[in-house]
Amino acid sequence: MIGYYPEGRLINSVENKGAMVSLQGIMEAYQDSRILEARAVVCDSSHNLIVELGSIRGVIPREEGAIGIKEGSVRDIAIISRVNKPVCFIVKDFMKNADGTVTPILSRRAAQERCMSEYVDNLIPGDIIDARITHLDSFGAFADIGCGIVSLLPIDSISVSRIEHPRERFSVGMDIRAIIKNKDNGRISLSHKELLGTWEENAARFSIGETVAGVIRSVEDYGAFVELTPNLAGLAEMHENISSGQQASVYIKNIIPSRMKIKLIIIDAFTGIRTPTRPIYFYSGDHIDRFRYSPENSVKVVESVF
Repeated sequence: MIGYYPEGRLINSVENKGAMVSLQGIMEAYQDSRILEARAVVCDSSHNLIVELGSIRGVIPREEGAIGIKEGSVRDIAIISRVNKPVCFIVKDFMKNADGTVTPILSRRAAQERCMSEYVDNLIPGDIIDARITHLDSFGAFADIGCGIVSLLPIDSISVSRIEHPRERFSVGMDIRAIIKNKDNGRISLSHKELLGTWEENAARFSIGETVAGVIRSVEDYGAFVELTPNLAGLAEMHENISSGQQASVYIKNIIPSRMKIKLIIIDAFTGIRTPTRPIYFYSGDHIDRFRYSPENSVKVVESVF
């Protein structure tokens, strides 16, 4: 299961660059049936992708553009949207042109099928993998888990602290780690929050008496919930003229592990834009069967089982 990565990860590797030096390098990759990666520069009127291969150009015919294009289960936007982005492919053939030059015929679909059979099909719930954010929607983030194969990371699985939109956590092109949440009829759903640490691991970053940065996530009659980290929020005493989404500076009044409570006082709140940064991960393994977010002595048990 080694060697299958989201598109864009392979393009600058030594082996990949070496294949792009000459037509001979492309032919050697053809003989080895090796997966390569290069940038798509044009999608023609027939939705064939033209790919820059060093000093020459190759073609990915429309039906070879992605799994499902030929069958009609995937729309052509999956091809069009790859222009000016890296695409993976296997060299399938060579076409001799009238002027004597040669055009490599490429297949992204074949690379994806190999990735599916040798990698994705072998993944099980709890496996932790590399992924790259491809686009964001109100209900979740879509991530490339290998060779352009995309899976959904639902918004409620991104972090323990609730957010209004995935763009508050991710940006397109961001590399992340993700957990295989479940597999259903070939569709894979991802999770992420279990990698961002337990309540105790996050709370250990703060001390009573500190004033720290936060984000106001919701304002209720009894106070405001303020996010301190993606997996940690506290309840602040009511403060006038505050609203959800504002940045805030908060004073830590108390930390109570047995109740998973952090009591806060809002010092100041203001409207500002926070650019998403790559997540901080507390777990570095390749698989997890169970994740307990709550402390052992907590009255409330919060956990995930894969």
